[in-house]
Amino acid sequence: MRTAFSTAKSAPSQVSAEIVPVAASGPLPAGLGVTRADLVGVGFEAKAGQTHAMSSTGRGKPVRVLVGIGEVRDLNENGLRTIAAAAARACSRHESVSTTLGGVLRGNARGGAKAVVEGMGLALHRWHELKNDKGGIATLTKVVLVSADKTADTKAGMDAGVVTAGAVCLARDLANTPPSHLTARQLADKAVEIARQTGLRATVFNRDQLIAMGCGGIVGVNAGSKEPPRVVKLVHAPAGARTKVVLVGKGVMYDSGGISLKPSDASHASMKMDMSGAAAVLATMSALRALKVKTHVTAYLMCTDNLPSGSAMKLGDVLTFRNGKTAEIHNTDAEGRLILADGLSLGAETKPDAMVDIATLTGACMAALGKRMAGVLGNNQGVVDQLLASSSRTDELLWQLPLHREYRSLLDSNVADFRNIGGPYAGAITASLFLDEFTAGVPWAHLDIAGPMESDGDSGWLNRGATAFGTRLLIDFCANFRKPAAKSAAKSVAKTGARTSSRRKK
Repeated sequence: MRTAFSTAKSAPSQVSAEIVPVAASGPLPAGLGVTRADLVGVGFEAKAGQTHAMSSTGRGKPVRVLVGIGEVRDLNENGLRTIAAAAARACSRHESVSTTLGGVLRGNARGGAKAVVEGMGLALHRWHELKNDKGGIATLTKVVLVSADKTADTKAGMDAGVVTAGAVCLARDLANTPPSHLTARQLADKAVEIARQTGLRATVFNRDQLIAMGCGGIVGVNAGSKEPPRVVKLVHAPAGARTKVVLVGKGVMYDSGGISLKPSDASHASMKMDMSGAAAVLATMSALRALKVKTHVTAYLMCTDNLPSGSAMKLGDVLTFRNGKTAEIHNTDAEGRLILADGLSLGAETKPDAMVDIATLTGACMAALGKRMAGVLGNNQGVVDQLLASSSRTDELLWQLPLHREYRSLLDSNVADFRNIGGPYAGAITASLFLDEFTAGVPWAHLDIAGPMESDGDSGWLNRGATAFGTRLLIDFCANFRKPAAKSAAKSVAKTGARTSSRRKK
């Protein structure tokens, strides 16, 4: 993240612009020199995220950029994050700005500052490593959060926002990187470097080790590639931790579909982002020590290509996974579940309180939920509910789909324990039922982020390209994790109705 944030008790005069929050009703901020009627006359009604630039009040004075915050009573952290993103874009050609925007949430200076930093930092982020023309990069690199009181809370919120926004930018950069510039080996090297910088323990497993470990899923998917696979184990082990979580991230560095080759369309160019789950997990792990997260967290990054060749996995092949179960391959493009199976098996062996996997897994989930929200399924409602609560706090939207057990028969195989696909219908559910075979009864939830892995354009705190969806959600989940009841079976939509984050239910 190129943007540097700091705090001050009063507005500095040396900045080039001042972002002034304006509510949709009530008195205007002092010193504007205009009436509300004047502002309405130029089309500025102070709706949430609306911006309007005013002339400088004198030579050497900063330009004032008004940003609407809507009705103060309706404002929350999620709304403020989006408003801050709009303000950042309006000021992107200024070198430095100051703002009191972080103080508009009544009684929540910490949350307000965090939301502003996240919104501005993420809106200004761009991946530009391979562009000669750097003109699209924002000039704005310095933001001062002004707060006359609650300065300690403002500073704490700013620091937390810098960590979380930085983690998201890291995951975006990884997912935006072309596959020839980021192989499984290179991602493993990057993970080791990040682990060294952020106090994590890192272990990397190569192809020979994975064969010896019985990880036939990832070895099978990798069979068609010249690039060897890597599994990276990362451990955040804070002193006195009383709860233990495992995260598993799908890291398919490029997914051609294998022998079941994908069509040659726009989706192919996005398959460099099929490692977005692993990127989100790595970025999450990088933030835990700085945020003083007390949960013990172990992560597995499952990294490989899925390519066609003379040695590639074939339809009809049978793979044997880490936990000894076998699967008959009926579609080589259903590869994500095969590598996650080994990761979940490894995670279950550590006997955690909960496991969460995150993956760009199924087109079925994207067809059902679109590109703004991910699906969540699991075998334990307590884990699912905690993820839904994190979704509500971070504005990374989840919708619960049912882990409908009757559909398990769709995976039946004549030659193995099950098949890797279940037919043309309920693909997100049958994929999750496949994954559940490797949880060993550990409370578990699956995040299918195939839809929101990528944004088609700039919108709020999202930018065109990889979104790093799930990074802030998983950070929040780990920071607030509570051990779920072991027998809190996930509810069926057929009986209870679909469940989503509390924000979406209102």
